[in-house]
Formats: sequence, structure tokens, C-alpha cells
Amino acid sequence: MSTEIKKVDKLSIYIKTFWKVMRGLCKFGLKYDFPIFIGKSVEITHRRHIKCGKNVKFESYSEIHGLARDGLHFGNNVTIGRYTEIRPSSYYGVGNIGSGLKMGDNSSIGPYGFIGCSGKIIIGENVMIGPRVSLFAENHNFSNEDTTIKAQGVSNKGIVIEDDCWIGSGVIILDGVRIGSGSVIGAGTLVNKDIPKNSVVYDKRNRTIKDR
Repeated sequence: MSTEIKKVDKLSIYIKTFWKVMRGLCKFGLKYDFPIFIGKSVEITHRRHIKCGKNVKFESYSEIHGLARDGLHFGNNVTIGRYTEIRPSSYYGVGNIGSGLKMGDNSSIGPYGFIGCSGKIIIGENVMIGPRVSLFAENHNFSNEDTTIKAQGVSNKGIVIEDDCWIGSGVIILDGVRIGSGSVIGAGTLVNKDIPKNSVVYDKRNRTIKDR
């Protein structure tokens, strides 16, 4: 079987890419270095708070909400997967406005991700984040039994994922966590404490199995 891409397939890719570039040109108010690629039915709100480098890709049906104190900053060659939500604040900005997100060059988030960046989230360079990964940079306070949890507000410590990490499918990363550079987090792991650099972690108790 030939491994070469047929001309008709190349044409289809070129056409889809052309329309992604055209959609980028139509997103007035968005700050970016040309080109930017935007898929079908992408929702981008509060665009003046969003800054993108070159070759940023927002895949179809993703939601990018820019209402944040520090804004959203995407480096060069960043990809945001299909159906991924980036949400620093509530839909309507009611209550506290979140901190935002900074994402380094050549990093990507797979499809169906959720990035809750009420607290500051920093993702370094060359970070691969798999499908259905969730980051929650916020935690509800609940120590007072005499009032509702909802009335006690939240705390925001933030999340940092350093350079050159691979975050597997279905990983959940909670507020206050720093993942050291060069680390690998296995699929389905719940990360609720700091991970040293160059670690391999792949069980739900967050135990470091070995160094790379």
C-alpha cells in the first residue's frame, strides 16, 4: 500500500486549511501573529484579553473565554483540541474574575480538555497534553460547617506544568500543583501534589514509580 498522500487528499487539506485561516482573519479584536487557524464553530469571547503567537490552532468546537485579569497568552505553534474549554471565569463574569493562562511554544492540549484557570495556569514549552485532561486551578472552601460550602468562597493557588512534559489521557490536575520539567503523567492519574522533574507517575495514588 502506498504511503504517499494522493492529490485529492492534499487538495482537501489545503481547502480546510484555507478556511481556517480565513476564519482567523475574521476574528476582529484578537491579537495574533499571522497566521492563526480557527476551525468550525469555535467560540472566542473577550478577544482583547487574548494574545496568540504564530501558527496557533483552535480546533473545531473549542471554547476560548478571555475574560481574565492576566488574559490568555498562547505561544507559537500552540494547538487547542476539539471541544476543549478554556475558562478563567464564569460565563457572564459574575463574581470574581479569574487569573488566566500562559502557554509556551510548541505545546498542545488534546480534544475534550477542560482548563479552569481561575487561578493562574502556566504551561511551559513542548508540553503534550492528551485528550480529556482537566486542570482545576481553584478549590472550594468548606471548613465552616455552620454555613453552606457555596457561601465560603474559593481559594486559588494556581498550577504550573514545566517544559517538556507529557500528560496522558484523562489526567486530572488539582489546584496548587507544580509538575517538574521532563515528567510523564500516565493516563487516568489524579495529581494533587507536586511532581519532581523527570518523574514517571502512572497510578491514581499519585506515587512516583521511577525517574526517567
